[in-house]
Amino acid sequence: MRIARFSIDGNVAFGAVEGEGTVESGGLVLDIIKGIPYTDFELSGTKVPLSKVRLLPPVLPNKIVAIGRNYAEHAKELGHEVPEVPVAFFKPTTSVIGPGDAIEYPSFSSELHHEAELAVVIGRMCREVPRERVKDVIFGYTCANDVTARDVQKREAQWARAKGFDTSCPLGPWVETDLDPSDLAVQATVNGEQRQLGRTSEMIRSIEDLVVHITEAMTLLPGDVILTGTPAGVGPLTVGDEVAVTIEGIGTLTNRVIKRG
Repeated sequence: MRIARFSIDGNVAFGAVEGEGTVESGGLVLDIIKGIPYTDFELSGTKVPLSKVRLLPPVLPNKIVAIGRNYAEHAKELGHEVPEVPVAFFKPTTSVIGPGDAIEYPSFSSELHHEAELAVVIGRMCREVPRERVKDVIFGYTCANDVTARDVQKREAQWARAKGFDTSCPLGPWVETDLDPSDLAVQATVNGEQRQLGRTSEMIRSIEDLVVHITEAMTLLPGDVILTGTPAGVGPLTVGDEVAVTIEGIGTLTNRVIKRG
């Protein structure tokens, strides 16, 4: 099931996406959900054309835990070795934007990069999750773009500013709850030109590895997000660019870059 979060007439709700096609092509409708989707829920039967609503970030995470250098070719292109243990960092909730929202080019950077990633959405509070229970704590999967101020990342030991600035974490367009994430195509295009193309099967650490590793240290809450790393091909974004992240079985997340302020 595809679960979207949206606003209509000033109200915010969740809905199940039905029909075929894309956000832009039409043909999709939302069946409004009673309550929130992390617990048992019912579909209301009240349906709204997707074209009549504004899609929001599909979740409002308490925290985003991101993993760096989880694809060998990406580590190589940045001149790094594959890390012995997963490299984890946080992106703040204020970095999250939804499909169609603008990425604001930060004033303190002159080298902004796209990073297409599969995002894992947590469905229940969990800590110290054993490997065999990982699937039980996952709500679903969505597209993410770990937008990075690469020049800032290179000169600052901590990545908080380079990867945590406002609008640096586009998520969407919805959460797919019924998906095998083990071998999905992950693609990024800029102005229609392909920049990144990889597969989740190329990840150094699997989703099971990452959930076990992260929850050894911290409690994850419903709606929290894990970014699983990006394949090779990261590259620059400039003001006016349209960047799209497409993940097989989920859909496409599209955002445009604008000048901040």
